[in-house]
Amino acid sequence: MNLSDLLTQSAQRHGGRTAVSIGDQSLTFAQLDELSGRAAAMLADAGVAPGDRVGVMLPNLPEFPVLYYGVLRTGAIVVPMNPLLKAREVAHYLGDSQARLAFAFGPVAQEAATGAEGTGARVVPIEDGSLDELLAEHPEPAPSVPREAEDTAVILYTSGTTGAPKGAELTHTNLIRNAEITAGPLFGLTPDDTVMGCLPLFHAFGQTCAMNTAMTAGAGLVMLPRFEPAAALETVAREHITVFEGVPTMYAAMLGTDRDGIDVSSLRLCVSGGASLPIEVLHGFENAFGCPVLEGFGMSETSPVASFNHPDRPRKAGSIGTPIEGVELCLIDEKNGVGELCVRGHNVMKGYWGRPEATAETVLDGWLRTGDLATVDEDGYYFIVDRKKDMIIRGGFNVYPREIEEVLYEHPAIAEAAVIGIPRPTLGEEVTAAVALRPDVRTTAQEIQEFVKERVAAYKYPREVWLLDAFPKGATGKILKRRIVRPQTTQG
Repeated sequence: MNLSDLLTQSAQRHGGRTAVSIGDQSLTFAQLDELSGRAAAMLADAGVAPGDRVGVMLPNLPEFPVLYYGVLRTGAIVVPMNPLLKAREVAHYLGDSQARLAFAFGPVAQEAATGAEGTGARVVPIEDGSLDELLAEHPEPAPSVPREAEDTAVILYTSGTTGAPKGAELTHTNLIRNAEITAGPLFGLTPDDTVMGCLPLFHAFGQTCAMNTAMTAGAGLVMLPRFEPAAALETVAREHITVFEGVPTMYAAMLGTDRDGIDVSSLRLCVSGGASLPIEVLHGFENAFGCPVLEGFGMSETSPVASFNHPDRPRKAGSIGTPIEGVELCLIDEKNGVGELCVRGHNVMKGYWGRPEATAETVLDGWLRTGDLATVDEDGYYFIVDRKKDMIIRGGFNVYPREIEEVLYEHPAIAEAAVIGIPRPTLGEEVTAAVALRPDVRTTAQEIQEFVKERVAAYKYPREVWLLDAFPKGATGKILKRRIVRPQTTQG
């Protein structure tokens, strides 16, 4: 099997239908399949072999699926990368995965190239029309290289509260089954559907629930390079979108946007993930748009879909629903009805790339420990109540405090630092930082903020920074984040 077969099979059945579009650009399934095959020929000619890793650092553009499926067709492994990553982050992704090659969006190609220095990876810029030039010498598509079910197809980098981001190895069977179940029993996609992909394709949610499910069903995928609520609503009306997928901040933004004269009646289903959707937003959106919103749960390590409010069963507001087909959920270490949510099934990752110890700590007897605290009701519906980990979810993007704290500690004036999430109605959470300075050293909160901003992706740096004389600490000297008091007036 090969994950790229999802595209090839749809090209055989629905070749003339539009597969992906953005603005006035579009590709049919046949065209997308041919281009991905030519990309595979180009990669093979460049020496990329089965099992090699190739970075794809692109926003939502037609070139993303072309290269994604092209890499897979060679038998190589895709390493999706956020184009907002800075050089130090790029260096980790490419160095840790030992990637041979990385394709980077033109405006960030220099940042990628700087990060690639010393990793052994070659960066190929992707500008308007440049992929056509790269493929010009390879007019014949290469056939798909068969892979075993347990061979790694994609490495998605994710991070806990300690250490650098880890690469979750997702196999061909992980991703194929997750796409098939999501497209069929969950979303009921058909070739007559048009899915709106506001979610970034480098992210697990957009990759499986939008791109791979659309390829599975032969449905069209309409992409937006960047989410903006008015533009999104206009696109729904113009393209007759039937399935919209987004994170809670997108639903809140569209609900608060003037919809006079915009016909969104084509919508038959909306899907929310990435963070908990506030119940008032859920009900408000369904009432205003006349369309059900299904909430679910997943993470990079689960390909990502693990549970959902199924369309053929009662939906419960605030719940992540029940397990999808072939997947089990359970709670461990329960106390007063709250326990750590664990997942077992065909969707659980192969392991963390090159980190057997971390894999052994996370996956026990096939059960993946999510780090999320949850409850389950008498009907078997699960509810996330808190995160065991300190992860911050800002506008649907995961921000890991330890990663930002490590950058703060690089600042010569900082003695101690703690990064915490502050609730925000539009973003879910905002990234903030408290710091204590070294004796006899002066700096400002704004200068610290700029220091971090230069070193991490734009969604990660703290929007608020405040200076403390000392941190509250426990008996062992550990900083007690829960006892940090945010001042009334902060800087940044």
